[in-house]
Amino acid sequence: MLSNLPLFPQQASTVAKEVDALFYFLMGVSAFFAVLIAILLIFFSVRYRRRSATDRPHAIEGALHLELLWTIIPFGITMIMFVWSASIYIKLQRPPDNAIQVFVVGKQWMWKLQHIEGQREINELHVPTGRPVKLTMTSEDVIHSFYVPAFRIKQDVLPGRYTTTWFEAIKPGTYHLFCTEYCGTQHSGMIGSVIVMEPAEFATWLSGGAKQSLASAGETLFQQLGCTSCHLDQGTGRGPVLTGLLGRQVQLTNGTTIVADETYVRESILNPQAKIVAGYQPIMPTFKGLVSEEQLLQLIAYIKAKGAVGGDAAAAGGAVPQGG
Repeated sequence: MLSNLPLFPQQASTVAKEVDALFYFLMGVSAFFAVLIAILLIFFSVRYRRRSATDRPHAIEGALHLELLWTIIPFGITMIMFVWSASIYIKLQRPPDNAIQVFVVGKQWMWKLQHIEGQREINELHVPTGRPVKLTMTSEDVIHSFYVPAFRIKQDVLPGRYTTTWFEAIKPGTYHLFCTEYCGTQHSGMIGSVIVMEPAEFATWLSGGAKQSLASAGETLFQQLGCTSCHLDQGTGRGPVLTGLLGRQVQLTNGTTIVADETYVRESILNPQAKIVAGYQPIMPTFKGLVSEEQLLQLIAYIKAKGAVGGDAAAAGGAVPQGG
C-alpha cells in the first residue's frame, strides 16, 4: 500500500546521512524565506495600500543598516551552503586507497559489471559492508547515469571516456539501481540491484566466480594482440615501457605534459595517433573495432598490475602512457 512506502530511500551508505542533512538544510532555508517573503508581501500590500485617489505616500530614504542586514545574512547562508556541499562533493570524488575496484559498462539497456577478480555480473552488483567500492564506468553507446538512491550516489556514464564514483555500504540488503539519463526507448527497463552482503558471505560468493582475474585476462589479451612485440620491459622495443609508469606525467611530442589515466590509455589504444609520447614514432595501429569496452578494461587492469609490480603501487589508480 502507498501508506507503507517510505518518503525517502534508506540511508545505506556512509555518505547518505551527510547528503540528507544538506538536503534538509537547503529545503529548510528555502521554505523559511518563501514563507517570510509571502508574509511580508501580504503585510506591505495591506499596510501601504493606496487608500484614496489623492493619497500620495511620502518618499522613503534608504537605511544603510537594513541594506547591510539583508546583504550579509543571505551571503553568509549561501557560503554555508557552498562550503558544506563542496566538502561532500570533494569527498565523493576521492575514493579511499583501499577501495574495491569494480568496472561498469553501460549499454542499451543493461549494466555490465566486472570485479577486479574477474567475476562478471549483469544488472547486479554484489559488494560487502564496511568496504569502500570504487566504480570505473564507461558507455558503449549513449550517455547513461548510474544511480543508487539508497547510497545517494549518481554519476553520468559517458561514451569515449571513464568516470568514477564510490560508496561504502553499511547495511546488508538489496537496493535499487537505476539509469537516470534518458537513453532510448527502453530506458525505463535499464534497472538493476546492488546486493550488499556481510564480508564473509561476500568472500564466499566471490570465491565461487571467475577462474581468471581481470588483470590476467588483460595479460592474455595483451599477448594475443601482439603488444609484447613493441612494449618490452627492457626498454628496447618500439613502444614505451609500461611497467612502473602508472599515473606519472608523460611528455608528448608537441611539448605538452599530461598525467596518464584510464581515459588516456583507452584513447591510445583506439586512437594511437592522438597523443604521441616524446621519443617514439607514430607507428602503433588502431585497435578500434577489434576490442570491446570489456576488453579495454581488462587491458587497463593488466597495465595497472604491471605498474604495481614495477614499484609504483601508490599510483595504481592511474594508467600508463604508450607511444603510438
